[in-house]
Amino acid sequence: MTITLYDLAGAQDDHRFSPYCWRIKMALAHKGLAYEALPWRFTEKERIAASGQGSVPVIEDAGRHLHDSWEIAAYLDEAYPEAPALFPGEGARSASLFLKFWTERVLHPLLMRLILTDVHGGLHEKDKDYFRTSREKMLKTSLEAVCEDRDTHLANLGKGLAPLRATLEAQAFLGGETPTFADYIVFGAFQWARCSSSFEVLPSEDAVKAWRQRLLEMHGGLAANAVRPAA
Repeated sequence: MTITLYDLAGAQDDHRFSPYCWRIKMALAHKGLAYEALPWRFTEKERIAASGQGSVPVIEDAGRHLHDSWEIAAYLDEAYPEAPALFPGEGARSASLFLKFWTERVLHPLLMRLILTDVHGGLHEKDKDYFRTSREKMLKTSLEAVCEDRDTHLANLGKGLAPLRATLEAQAFLGGETPTFADYIVFGAFQWARCSSSFEVLPSEDAVKAWRQRLLEMHGGLAANAVRPAA
């Protein structure tokens, strides 16, 4: 049976940019599970009402609706134990939990200051007012103000990536020799930037960029083939 994934889309149906949805698409590919990714927009809350909330990713599997990327990943390992594990070995889930919070509370804000206006520009027209109003209320300033002084924000990102860079200079993936859900959590953030903006957030000679490229090429180039903005 094919799993249904509700996947955030921009103006084009095939423009998929959510960092949380990318975590799950990589996780599904990692486990070799068949799925159909349906385009969903911020203002289409009624389409995922069965999940009991209003954001994606949401999956429907065997009549069950699950939301939240962390809970979905845990479910996939429990429901499909015969497939490659997302949290292999003792302690993998705990280590991944740290990276989840680091990504959402440190990495996402650093990237947001580089790409937020581009994210808005790529949205479907019916989503733009909702996105601007909700984000500006949360941030207490305009989207444009958030992204002012891009050079400074890019330098701050470089500094903030120091621990991640050091780890990836020592090993190929955050999971070790092969990727785990820890990798997909962090990769989702960079794929958000890559699919939302033509601005390159990583320098050429960077262990983080080399790691990102390895993940782009995995699973048949799933992430590499994603629709991106024109340069």
